[in-house]
Amino acid sequence: MSLLYETIAAIEPADPAAVTEARAHQDRLTKPRGALGALEDVAVRLAGAAGCSPPPMPEPAALAIFAADHGVHAQGVTPWPQEVTQQMVANFVAGGAVANAFAAQVGASVTVVDVGVAADLPHAPGLVHHKVAYGTADLSAGPAMTPEQTVAALEAGISVARRLVAEGARCLITGDMGIANTTASAALVAAFTGHDPAEVTGRGTGVDDETYARKIEVIRRALDANGLRPGHAAAPLAALGGVGGLEHAAIAGFILGGAAARVPVLLDGVIAGSAALAAAALAPAAVDHCVAGHRSAEPGHAAALEYLGLRPLVDLELRLGEGTGGLLAHPLVCAAVRVMHDVATFDSAGVTEKDA
Repeated sequence: MSLLYETIAAIEPADPAAVTEARAHQDRLTKPRGALGALEDVAVRLAGAAGCSPPPMPEPAALAIFAADHGVHAQGVTPWPQEVTQQMVANFVAGGAVANAFAAQVGASVTVVDVGVAADLPHAPGLVHHKVAYGTADLSAGPAMTPEQTVAALEAGISVARRLVAEGARCLITGDMGIANTTASAALVAAFTGHDPAEVTGRGTGVDDETYARKIEVIRRALDANGLRPGHAAAPLAALGGVGGLEHAAIAGFILGGAAARVPVLLDGVIAGSAALAAAALAPAAVDHCVAGHRSAEPGHAAALEYLGLRPLVDLELRLGEGTGGLLAHPLVCAAVRVMHDVATFDSAGVTEKDA
């Protein structure tokens, strides 16, 4: 059995007994029922994912930034030159990006993964080489990846998740880098959710009106070229390989790997959201192990989260990627679980409950 299908077979849905116990425990704590709002749901969700209540503390956290280039860049969907992907990888490795600053703030490790950068990168501490190809093909003209490349990228993500968990990570955070990857993300969201491209395509790094219109048209052509009409179900691997990026496939594998290990995966923005759609199509139970860190300013992200049934913890109009939104949400996830471990119950504290 391949690593991909071995991992999928190992993923179990949320444990209903743990969910029930976690909800009951929340209701016994010294606070009004439901007073912590969404944080209570997060704690219960993590209990179901872990199969025990209270769930393990989701720390230490490990951020994995998957980097790759995109052939669709040639269609003029972004004003940023493609070499920025390579340059930002060097910035991550040097510790100079926003993701590095946020990771330092929350105590998360940072691993940068070259899964498809269109250049040979030098070896450096913190940089993992899993290059499947030197970028994807142009998705507007046909499949972005071959079936073999799609599986290889998925398995690269699984391998990274497995290694980080083996090294002690108890929460995985998704990160990404790839110029033009919001184009592939919007195409994936349209393919998996059935939304029209105009509804789920955003301005990415801030394109002008002309480029934005071109971007939507390129996505329409991509869906047509790959036989992915919105609203018509497609095989998950075909959709992912058709219009996804190498980093999208790797993040989908990263999610699957975390779910198989029953370690929560904290999702970042639209790139992670579109990758999560692919992961959920391959293994629906994987969603039970995910927490949406934030809602991106990209419209496709809201559509992806709604489809997945995930509620974002933070909404700050972020559109940077890199894992920044997931990192900002990590302390909230830890606080939600800390309550389950540390807060007294009405009985243990001798506090009178309200009348029934």
